[in-house]
Amino acid sequence: MSKHGGHAGIVYWRRSPWNGARCVPVALSLLPGEFRAQDGVGNVVFQGDPREVGGRLTRLGTLLVNVDGKRYALVGRGGALSPEPSAGQQAAVSAFQPPSAVTGGAVDLLLNGGAAARMRSWRAWLGEAGARLR
Repeated sequence: MSKHGGHAGIVYWRRSPWNGARCVPVALSLLPGEFRAQDGVGNVVFQGDPREVGGRLTRLGTLLVNVDGKRYALVGRGGALSPEPSAGQQAAVSAFQPPSAVTGGAVDLLLNGGAAARMRSWRAWLGEAGARLR
């Protein structure tokens, strides 16, 4: 965990591998004992103890997490058809200290806006919180 006790940021939940409009922003937060994602209207998408979360990071930078028996595909950047994060989501993550600069390789930064590096950071934070990651 960071010195303030948690992390938060906006990532995208890939609800469908085929329909880009279904890749929606979620406010993701990791606090001691709680890992949670909220959609644009404030509904909780998933919530669980990070020590009970499983998952893995794919080669292309998708963080697959298993929470309460359901799998969620999280990516660091939405597609062209993805909606913008809501004002409520932006306000929810602004209460956290901004993370240190996440840097990726030149190709990731150029072609993907650093999205893969962002998801590697989330994988590291979840691992530090006790998640079972491969």
